[in-house]
Amino acid sequence: MCGIAGYWGDRRIADDRAAAALACLRHRGPDGCGEFRHERGGRHVLLLHTRLSIIDLDERSAQPMRYGNHVLAFNGELYNYLELRRNMQAEGVVFGTDSDTEVLLRSLARCGVDSADVLPVLDGMEGMWAFAMYDMQHGTLALCRDRFGEKPLFLYRCDHGVYFASEVKALFALLGRRLPVNRTKILRYLVNGYKSIYKSTDTFFEGVEELPNACWLRLDEACSPVRYWTPRIEPDEAMTYEEAVSGARAHLLKAVELRLRSDVPLAFCMSGGVDSNALISIARREFGYRVHGFTVVNSDGRYNEWESVARSVRELGLEHTPVPVGGHDFLGRLTRMVGEHDAPVCTISYFAHHLLMEQLAAAGFKVSISGTGADELFSGYYDHYLMYLAAVHGTPQYGQALDDWSTHVLPVVMNPLYRNPRLFVDSPAMRDHVFADACEAESRMAVPFHEAFAEENFHGELLRNRMMNELFREVVPAILREDDHNAMAFSVENRSPFLDRALLEFCLRIPTRHLMRNGYNKAVLRDAVRGIAPDCVLDARRKVGFNGSLAEFLDLGDESVRRSLLADSPVFSLVDRKAFGDMLGSGRLSGNDSKFLFGVLSTKFFLEEFGTDV
Repeated sequence: MCGIAGYWGDRRIADDRAAAALACLRHRGPDGCGEFRHERGGRHVLLLHTRLSIIDLDERSAQPMRYGNHVLAFNGELYNYLELRRNMQAEGVVFGTDSDTEVLLRSLARCGVDSADVLPVLDGMEGMWAFAMYDMQHGTLALCRDRFGEKPLFLYRCDHGVYFASEVKALFALLGRRLPVNRTKILRYLVNGYKSIYKSTDTFFEGVEELPNACWLRLDEACSPVRYWTPRIEPDEAMTYEEAVSGARAHLLKAVELRLRSDVPLAFCMSGGVDSNALISIARREFGYRVHGFTVVNSDGRYNEWESVARSVRELGLEHTPVPVGGHDFLGRLTRMVGEHDAPVCTISYFAHHLLMEQLAAAGFKVSISGTGADELFSGYYDHYLMYLAAVHGTPQYGQALDDWSTHVLPVVMNPLYRNPRLFVDSPAMRDHVFADACEAESRMAVPFHEAFAEENFHGELLRNRMMNELFREVVPAILREDDHNAMAFSVENRSPFLDRALLEFCLRIPTRHLMRNGYNKAVLRDAVRGIAPDCVLDARRKVGFNGSLAEFLDLGDESVRRSLLADSPVFSLVDRKAFGDMLGSGRLSGNDSKFLFGVLSTKFFLEEFGTDV
């Protein structure tokens, strides 16, 4: 895991700008840095790299790495590098390092930077990455991002070239100036929430974009990204439930095994839920890994999972560190986080996650493992069950599924919208729940803003299409951004085993009728780790999630706090200050109020740091 930045164009980037960009990325790679320059036919190329040593810690694996006429700056991990290395050695290739970087470089050097040649090579790789690959002979540069978009890569195109970087601040350092904030993006975040952020490739700055996931971009006159992987939903209706469970188990074990590869210690983000416990239990019981878990501990009963966590720790024999959420400088830390993210922070959950990453790094760990993506692969949300009811409506399964929902799910559902079992049977196009707080947020804005909900058509079936939109356009991209920026702020690499190509493609073959069972969501996942993970976790029905309450961080009864929140700020050119003040003075905040308050605070600090002209 590292930081990269660079430039391709007709200008030479000044040395001081390159040095400034490296300084901006130092936290992403405190173990070393490197620079490569080349000019051919009036076209200049600059590659920068800061290194966080995870595999082959020797200096020989420093970057940018060169082999022949090819140079690579790579951020991420190639998890199946050992298998690829053995295959190449069998063909006579002699390696000079033990790194995954050299395996990636040698593999790419065989085909060059033309997309038609490189796509089959990328098809055989499992990992997370953002990299720049330069061909010195032809003077061409290509950029690439992993299938799920785990590793960030920001771009700025102008008339003289293309700038790119792992973080926006490094891109600005190369450019020599900041770009204006993107007013529309800010309004979208404030009104529609974090699930709207990745509906497009633009960012919180005008002209800055993200290279889309699963794309290869050769920098030439066209500069058009080419998609090298598109997952297909092709349920195998002949697959039995037992086959679904055994297949998911095999693929998940392999995904975890690959992501345990590291030459430095790794730790686990641990909640009381199925996702993290599945990964931890596999690592502990299947691979004998000495697991250390880190858990955010809430006093708010809505989010407190301590009893379940404690039982898992005892049963699995884990090392464990609880991380209390209270007693922190909330406003000061949030200000710091906005500067680290170069953007408003998505939700308060990631304030808690920031605390966890700090403690994980302080304990000496350089890699964290999280359960991101399990809900979207295996159907983990309450509205998923309602969509499942719509999918099996009219089949013999419906009656039992409805009884199971009434008995086991309805008693723990708090959202009134989700208490109607016919919600998607009667209204399959209903999506009001995705931007549920938008109307209330719109009423508190000083600038009118409304943007209708839209989703991509991945598949004709409602549930499977929703899960794919959440995975690639709404929930997971935002989570990955926060996971990456929070972890890298403390020089920690984050890994997500559920975001595994083979595992996803298998899950997309599972018939929809198997996704729920006996009133349980994520039924296939639960049974896939049955006998590995503790039954107390697998049998729990209440979904809590990795979260926190704003009341644990901020005392709104303190008049000085209220005054600071209402003080002059550029955010009040977008948000109605009176409406915001009325909300603060209304007494106890609702859940929607708390989300809006967090969004306003996050935007306030972003605008005060990065621009006031909105």
